[in-house]
Amino acid sequence: MRKVMLVALSLIAPAAAWSAEPFARASVENEKGIVPGQQVRVDVDIFVPDFFTSPPQFPPFDVPNALVTLPEERADNLTQTVDGVSYSGIRRAYAVVPQVAGTFVIPEIDVELGYAVDGKRTKATVKVPSVSFTATAPASATGGAISFAANDLAIEQSFDREIHSLKVGDAVVRTIVVTAKDTQAMIMPPVAVGTAPGLHQYAKAPKIEDGISIGRATASRRTETYVYTADKDGSFVIPAVAYPWFDVAHHEAKTSNLPSIRVTVAAAVSETAIKPMLEKAKVESPWVHRKIVAACILAALALLGLAWIGREFPAAIISKFRDARMRRLASRGHRLKMLQQTIRAGNEREIYSGLHVWSRSLGYRTLDEWACDGSDDLRRQVELLSRRLFHSSQQELDRNKLTAEVDFRPPVISHTSSALPPLNPTAAGSVIEL
Repeated sequence: MRKVMLVALSLIAPAAAWSAEPFARASVENEKGIVPGQQVRVDVDIFVPDFFTSPPQFPPFDVPNALVTLPEERADNLTQTVDGVSYSGIRRAYAVVPQVAGTFVIPEIDVELGYAVDGKRTKATVKVPSVSFTATAPASATGGAISFAANDLAIEQSFDREIHSLKVGDAVVRTIVVTAKDTQAMIMPPVAVGTAPGLHQYAKAPKIEDGISIGRATASRRTETYVYTADKDGSFVIPAVAYPWFDVAHHEAKTSNLPSIRVTVAAAVSETAIKPMLEKAKVESPWVHRKIVAACILAALALLGLAWIGREFPAAIISKFRDARMRRLASRGHRLKMLQQTIRAGNEREIYSGLHVWSRSLGYRTLDEWACDGSDDLRRQVELLSRRLFHSSQQELDRNKLTAEVDFRPPVISHTSSALPPLNPTAAGSVIEL
């Protein structure tokens, strides 16, 4: 009887492993107390048995009355055991900003990926389930409306020079920086600076940045720059600034302020003219002047002659040099050299992206097809690179061996083009953000 049970268990275990399939889940972080204008993080987890052979392709989607983006953040690696099967996971987060109060439904989305089945590369598509959340306008907001919600907002200003010692015609540059957490720079509203009577005011295009490091956290930043000038002396006032926002942590409307600034402009100082002491000019022979004039006339005539004979000659030479340079940059030899430099000195994501572009230029639809047509060393190094990027692996990549295996193998013409988009449509040398 015991032997029969052992045989039955040995048959069941492979069946369970064989039935393991990729799966996905979605969740809303801190879904209670959401207000319009607040950035809501929607985590999407993708799991596969064993390990990934190509990263999940998270697609864009739309939600009515909301702004949806996929921030360029590093993906989180996950592990989980389900029914005795070990799964590897990757988590990415969508940022959803509701514009009005109401219920928002995140639709089902399809995510394409690659994973290993019995050591073989397999393509799959998993469906991420729908989730929802509700945004409610708090009573503390004026008129029930919120323009912008965030955490730990700070606003500050600076000037590039002393504003109490200006003179007519001087220019002073004013820089206003707004920094906040749990938001995106693109949705941070502009600062209402008003105008300063008596001063000419010029605004430069704002600068927006995400992923600003503040200790162990990151924040977003909006930088606005203004230039003030005065065409008359006097005392002028740059008005105070009030920047309204909603504090998500304390769930209350707040206003951050900048004080008014008084600018003093003095009249321009006129300097007393001093009669210059000139040395007596050296008298030169008239013959010397005639020779100089003749040489200048001959040079001008020569230039005019050259211009008349070959007006398009310089343009043709420049065009030929430009074409030659473009051919060199587009040549396989140059691209191979740049790829080998990336393999030797770049990070693993840059190497993966460069190999993908190189394989596509040789006629392969995927990096996997190119690696499988190559040598065993090439296939092993590409597989090791995939393991290190999309799974946990302590084995180091052999950069010298991978560099030596990249070659000029002719394009494959038997493959048909796929209707699916490329897994990693990035330029060689760019960083793949997971």
